[in-house]
Amino acid sequence: MASLYNMACFRPVLLKLLSKVGLLAVFAVLGFGLISCRKAATATADHTVVRPTADVIAEADRDYAGRSDLVKVRQAIVALRQAQADDPTSYELAWRLAKFNYYLGSHSPEPREQDKAFREGIDAGKLAVKLQDGKPEGHFWLGANYGGTAQISTLAGLGEIEDIKQEMEKVLKLDESYQAGSAYMVLGQVYLEAPRLLGGDVNKAIGYLEKGVKVGPDNELMRAKLAEAYMDAHRNDEARKQIEVLMAMKPAPGYEPEYNEAIAEAKKIQEKIK
Repeated sequence: MASLYNMACFRPVLLKLLSKVGLLAVFAVLGFGLISCRKAATATADHTVVRPTADVIAEADRDYAGRSDLVKVRQAIVALRQAQADDPTSYELAWRLAKFNYYLGSHSPEPREQDKAFREGIDAGKLAVKLQDGKPEGHFWLGANYGGTAQISTLAGLGEIEDIKQEMEKVLKLDESYQAGSAYMVLGQVYLEAPRLLGGDVNKAIGYLEKGVKVGPDNELMRAKLAEAYMDAHRNDEARKQIEVLMAMKPAPGYEPEYNEAIAEAKKIQEKIK
């Protein structure tokens, strides 16, 4: 009886101990679970999924197709920049960044954004040329951004003009048909718009633009620039002829914004040579 009495006395104490042990076990399980969750979260952060470069390029190209809305161009540039951080040796990313920045710089109404876009376009173009010197895209868009910077700069001189010419002449050697002969158009613009002291020459401009029209007869902007050059050379009948051809053309698929720009330029020339 004594032993039974003694066990009864200790029962409440045992129950309390068991309760404490049970709670400790629960906390231990919860703690282990929290640690496991933290480890899983850390593992996920350490293994962030990187989008394939090809997927990013496809999405950026879709955005650029709607480039009349500059918001889409900016979105495409951001996406390409982010992809380039993970794939810094991609030629396809580099020349697209140069191209998209050129479009943004030449269409933005904000001077600061223009300057920033052209400078970043030059950096991207230089990288593209470094990665693939034997392809035309990098050289073309590098030269285009040089041209954009020269147009907005009051300090542009012979050095900048020579940079543009060098890149475009390289494009002609590699593939004169790139962008429907647009390297001829850029060279024509250089000679048309540069002051005489810096090598400006309307006859040389006409020579490049006429070659360009032969290489890219459906290049609407080329015809608009040729009409402008003819007008500056007082060859108004030939200017009118180019405008007539241009007005009868339909926009090439994917180049509607450039077509609209060419038509707008042609209408301005028409007003001047009435």
